[in-house]
This record gives sequence, C-alpha cells and structure tokens, in this order.
Amino acid sequence: MLELRVATDSAWVEGVKADLDAFLIDHAACERKASATGMAFVARYADRPTLVEPMIAFAREELEHFHRVYRVLAARGLTLGPDRKDAYVVRLRQFIRPRPSDEHLLDRLLVAAVVEARGCERFGLLARALPEGDLKTMYVELERSEARHHGLFLRLARELFDDAMVRARLAILLDAEAAIVADLPLRAAVH
Repeated sequence: MLELRVATDSAWVEGVKADLDAFLIDHAACERKASATGMAFVARYADRPTLVEPMIAFAREELEHFHRVYRVLAARGLTLGPDRKDAYVVRLRQFIRPRPSDEHLLDRLLVAAVVEARGCERFGLLARALPEGDLKTMYVELERSEARHHGLFLRLARELFDDAMVRARLAILLDAEAAIVADLPLRAAVH
C-alpha cells in the first residue's frame, strides 16, 4: 500500500463540512472521471490481458460510486456541475512520460495509484468527521474501496515492471504529489 508523503491539513475537512454541496458535486465528477480512466486503460492496452479484466471491474465500480454520489446529490436537490479540470490531477499527470514507451504505462498506473491513495485518505478523514448516518456510512465504504483501488494499481505496476523500477518511480511521483498538495489551495473538493 502507498504511504503519502504529506497528510491532508485538517482545515480541508472543515472546508468540506462548510460547503458539503460543492464537495459532493466535485466528488461525483471525480467518480465519473475515474470510471472513464479505467475504460481508457482498456482501450489503450487491449492487448494486455493482465490489465483488461481488472480495469473493466475498476471502471464498473467507479461508475457505481458515481451513481451513488449522484443519488445523494439528487436527494439534496443538487445537479451535476459542469466538467472542470482538476488542477491536482492535471499537475500530477504532467509527470507521466510520453508514449510510446513502457515508462508511459508505468507512470499511468502509478499516478492512478497515488490519486486513489489521496482519495482514500480524504474519504477517511471526512468519514471520521461526519455525524452518524447514511453519508458517513458511504464515506467509510468509499475509503475502503479507494484503498483497494490504489492497491490494485500498485499491484498491476509490480506485475508488469521490475520492483526496483516501480519503487524508484513511485518515490519520484510521491515527492511530486506532496509538493502539489502543499502548493494547491484547500477547497471543498476531493483534490
């Protein structure tokens, strides 16, 4: 499992609680994009059976998460927001080396693992801060799911690449992610 270099500031939780509606709209968008990411792996690496089945399952589960969060939005009288670029993900993806290369695939897997690990950490923080109820239960369950997901991406990287290569590249990406988190303003969003 991944150990992030920096923890999320506790002020993030307070910001999310203060504008939970904005957070939920952003969260729905993140789940939709995660599902699309899984299918992008399937489309790009259709010739790699090691990836296809797990990525289909990942995409389906993320789509289920999107639907679950969408239902929370609808129950609160909210609608999905416009598609916006996630500055955190955009900046982290800049570390993905260009195609065509095996390094490109390694970086895509590891960046996905890091993104899922950050989501896991933040869903856990939010779950612990919410009062008992359906929303708290949802975030407890999503924290567990994100833990499985970042473990999945890391496992796939280790199956496809030399362990020393994975560890070295992961260290670089975790350092970059820590700098990105430190640089971005806290807001009522997953990232």
